[in-house]
Amino acid sequence: MSDVSRAAPSTAIVLAAGLGKRMLPITATMPKPLVKVAGRTLIDFALDKLHEAGIGKVVVNVHHFADMLEAHLRTREAPRIVISDERAAVLETGGGVKKALPLLGNAPFVTFNSDSLWIEGDTPNLTRLLAAWDPDRMDVLMLVAPLSTSIGYEGRGDFSMDPDGRLHRRKGDETVPFVYAGVAVVKPELAAGTPGGPFSANVFYDRAAARGRLHGLRLEGQWLHVGEPQAIAEAEECLAACTR
Repeated sequence: MSDVSRAAPSTAIVLAAGLGKRMLPITATMPKPLVKVAGRTLIDFALDKLHEAGIGKVVVNVHHFADMLEAHLRTREAPRIVISDERAAVLETGGGVKKALPLLGNAPFVTFNSDSLWIEGDTPNLTRLLAAWDPDRMDVLMLVAPLSTSIGYEGRGDFSMDPDGRLHRRKGDETVPFVYAGVAVVKPELAAGTPGGPFSANVFYDRAAARGRLHGLRLEGQWLHVGEPQAIAEAEECLAACTR
């Protein structure tokens, strides 16, 4: 394996181009990444976490209210932000990553959903994720949150996890212990041969899982799922309680 593949990831993409339909009516006038929780935009949370973890270059893809989002990003000094312009078409999460590959480079990178929000435990979770990355065993390493303690999430979970950290997707109507927390380390090779145009990043994860190389790291602290307008108040209450 090349030294590039072995190195700790130093670049990231924040997926910020979605239409945010579940956050309507708020997203009728702004992009979801600019929604504020406790006075702080969701995308600033993501960018601050990446900067604190030592990620120097962050690609942000834009589509919905792209001008508004770009204007906000210009107010930041760090990390270094590069725009991947998707104004012409909605490419979904996988298509957005594929379009941004020339900007991300050949090394593994971090993908960060712009609505991923959590309260840290003793050690920052992104620092833990980067330290746990092992390209010899993994093609994807996801941050996963316990279903039982997740705030604002009402589904059946996404994955079960073996003792060695290997993830397995939920099947049918079963309930599984872990939810994807919206952050992962991904190898760029997973995009090879994927379709042009829009597709889900689940294509990457399923490819890794088929090879037994989809792994997870349990989030420490509290994951807050801010998917719909009513979840904002719930997340703010939780944040306030944790800072008292």
